[in-house]
Amino acid sequence: MSEMQNIQWFPGHMTKTKRKIQSSLKLVDAVAEIIDARIPISSRNPDLAQIIQSKPRLVLINKCDMANQTATKMWIEHFKRQGITAIAIDCKSGRGLNQFAPAVNKVLAQRLEKLKSKGMINPMLRIMIVGIPNVGKSSFINRIAKQNRAKVEDRPGVTRGNQWYTIAKNLEMLDTPGVLWPKFDDKIVGEHLAFTGAVKDQILDIELLAVRLLDFLKKLKPKDFIERFKLEDADIENIESYELLELIGKKRGMLVSGGEVNTERAAIMLLDEFRAAKLGRITVEMPYEE
Repeated sequence: MSEMQNIQWFPGHMTKTKRKIQSSLKLVDAVAEIIDARIPISSRNPDLAQIIQSKPRLVLINKCDMANQTATKMWIEHFKRQGITAIAIDCKSGRGLNQFAPAVNKVLAQRLEKLKSKGMINPMLRIMIVGIPNVGKSSFINRIAKQNRAKVEDRPGVTRGNQWYTIAKNLEMLDTPGVLWPKFDDKIVGEHLAFTGAVKDQILDIELLAVRLLDFLKKLKPKDFIERFKLEDADIENIESYELLELIGKKRGMLVSGGEVNTERAAIMLLDEFRAAKLGRITVEMPYEE
């Protein structure tokens, strides 16, 4: 899958982002990391734990309405075993967003007790939001901030240029400065990000990507996928993925002169339908793969 290995990111930009996050850490009590429920491994930055170190952390598993519900529960348990609180959310439907403030209070329970013991009632809590592109960070901020999207007033100790939002009487949120990219040491990471549309299709071989997605779907055999394209067991078990792409294109009438299938068009359609969850609620990565 050489096309996937050729994806290059920007180490200089990454270093700048790391510095900005590290310099802002002293302003917040905790960090909330947003990941994609369909690809919880590939949509995380492996350097983040080292960047934030001992700062309390919360994981927001976004796009849960597009992922397998059982798999999402397994991921929540997986993070729990690591001592990390995780909640399932969907920024489009608003599902799970009412759990955010209680989860912040849970993660910061010790700090709250300490502040209350000093006589502070409803002390202000501040949380930084981080996430790679296309996991829904902006949607989360817009949705959770609602009418309170006015920036928090300037005050001493708050770095100029940071975006602060008031969420509740005792909760403020800091949008991450810059962009946090994952590492691509493993070509599968780039591939899975491409499945969900987090990587621009223009830099990839779209037919090859669709074939790789079909390799995965053939193993998983999701009911909605089989029914949507009216596939038989023999279609999945006895033919190669490229032939399956041709069959799917043929079933959709994507033919060119001479009766050949327009496989590029079929590939675009397949990926679009996967990304819109029309092939079912599918989770690509399970906890045991990490």
